[in-house]
Amino acid sequence: LLNINVGGKAFQMAYKVAAQYPITRLGKLALCTDPMKKLQLCDDYSVQRNEYFFDRDPSIFHYVFHFYRSGVLWIMDEMCPSNFVEEIEYWGIHMKYTQRCCRILFEEKQDELSEYLKIEKELEAELEPLNSAGQFEGKFLGRFRGMVWDLIENPYSSVGAKIIAVMSSLFVLVSIVAMTLSTVEEMQHKTGKAWMEQLEMVCAIFFTSEYLMRLISATSFKNFLRAAFNAVDLVAILPFYIQVLFENLDEADTLYHEELHKVENVSKLGKVLKLIKLMRIFRILKLARHSTGLRAFGFTMRQCYQQVCCLFLFIAMGVFTFSALMHSVEHDVPGTSFTSIPYAWWWAAVSLSTVGYGDTVPDTVLGRMVAFACISFGIILNGMPISILYNKFSDYYAKLKAHEIES
Repeated sequence: LLNINVGGKAFQMAYKVAAQYPITRLGKLALCTDPMKKLQLCDDYSVQRNEYFFDRDPSIFHYVFHFYRSGVLWIMDEMCPSNFVEEIEYWGIHMKYTQRCCRILFEEKQDELSEYLKIEKELEAELEPLNSAGQFEGKFLGRFRGMVWDLIENPYSSVGAKIIAVMSSLFVLVSIVAMTLSTVEEMQHKTGKAWMEQLEMVCAIFFTSEYLMRLISATSFKNFLRAAFNAVDLVAILPFYIQVLFENLDEADTLYHEELHKVENVSKLGKVLKLIKLMRIFRILKLARHSTGLRAFGFTMRQCYQQVCCLFLFIAMGVFTFSALMHSVEHDVPGTSFTSIPYAWWWAAVSLSTVGYGDTVPDTVLGRMVAFACISFGIILNGMPISILYNKFSDYYAKLKAHEIES
């Protein structure tokens, strides 16, 4: 008998049983005749007991021991996949000896664990800034840049940093409210317009100062430009300066061009300026820098982009299918709105989303049956991913909050 001691628990096995699997560690031990090579295969050897000692996990070795007796490697659900793989690799046993049912469940558990660890790593990276105050040591104006970084990137470092973080959120809200009020007719007279312009200038100055402070405190200019939040900050301030530039160009044109050309130019510039002013709505995305919920939502969309793309694919398939069906049964009806398949796309999209504006409705019995099928398909389609996305969002939000509290 081959006397084995694994982690303090004794096992006995016939030499011929172990020798049936010569590529495994115990098989090599049973077949080896050189005492020095035997010592290399185990951790220790007791001459008095003629016992080979292995400093490994005895609970997993029970399954290894059962494998030598039966030729089948069993896997229990409660085992850690990483620990189990490490142990059986040490004993030299291949996963091919496991039953197919066990192997499938084990590989699924491994994939789940790998995905969990990947998400945990990405969540930690989501909370970690691009640089830390300690990275400025030995660099040009390192101490000053470190102080600026603490003020602008670490709201918990000081009272001043908290004030700047609160002011940043307030300026975003004020800017969005001002942009909204500027579209009100009563606020478009000379006095109201002047107030809105002054308020926009103050917000733009604050956002520019904030962006420059982040730029000064960046250790890597390349990483700074690649960061999503910094891109949002840039989009928040560019519309103001582009608007000023176009207005100056407009003033220059009024001085040097004839009246007709001037009116055409003003009309074109007005449309461009409206589009540029509309870009200020993207400032709302700056709130994500200090909002765990918005960051969790963005992280959920990044992690579930495949499911979201699949949902849009199904919606597109439904729109094309039901619009074609509706056109085929309604196109002969006098006064119908379904004169072509493209005209039916809007109805199909509205029906699939279960909104149902009622601006376009079928008149025939067959058309109503198609509409019922379209609405039913939309309910099923919308119900499938919502629970998955919500559960993932709740999970990511809880983990982000936990990481924030720990840090």
